[in-house]
Amino acid sequence: MLTYYACEPPGPGYYFKGAINMNNQARFWDWIAQRYARQPIADEPAYLEKLSRIRALLNKQSHVLEFGCGTGSTAISLAPYAGHIRATDISSNMIAIAREKAAAAEIGNISFETGALRDHASEIAKWDMVIGMNVLHLVPDLGGDIGVAYKLLKPGGTFISGSPCIRDMSGPIRFLMPFFRWLPFIPTVSAFTQGELMKAIQDAGFSIDSSWLPGKNKAVFIVARKPSDDR
Repeated sequence: MLTYYACEPPGPGYYFKGAINMNNQARFWDWIAQRYARQPIADEPAYLEKLSRIRALLNKQSHVLEFGCGTGSTAISLAPYAGHIRATDISSNMIAIAREKAAAAEIGNISFETGALRDHASEIAKWDMVIGMNVLHLVPDLGGDIGVAYKLLKPGGTFISGSPCIRDMSGPIRFLMPFFRWLPFIPTVSAFTQGELMKAIQDAGFSIDSSWLPGKNKAVFIVARKPSDDR
């Protein structure tokens, strides 16, 4: 189960609903961080295509907030195309690895911080782009967190997400999801369809610019925009 959800960086080290509290969740991702960092990308062509699509929306003045950044792969890949990126994760071990990777790559325009999306809730209309890759199926309040992203963006800002829509998927993983909530050592995973996810994004106030599903049982990649006249 974990291998599936950690297959495409950045990572799932965020906060989750379920039987374990925030501290336990952070400890879980701290415990798995080194193993997660060594995992290969399961679908590298799709991941590289997503990076390419994000880069096309950036410029040297772009201020970007990424939540659930894992070990920083996406932030590091995007850094040369942006002005500044703040990348966050609840796992301090994930952040430590991300900082080491950025230092090795001599990337200076990323600040890696331990924390969650809602820690930035007061930063109204500050960001040009908010990114949440492979994390929306792990947040405790899908609509609430998307709403926070909306408030953080400047008018005309872009919200980028990549999410596995488990209720659309075939195979045993779809049917096993309800049982995971009873396991105290595994974060709960939320199951929704692509239609439900897109509706939640639209209900928050966004318009959907594009969506792309790389293949069966893959994470859907969505580009959404905050209206330019919404302040």
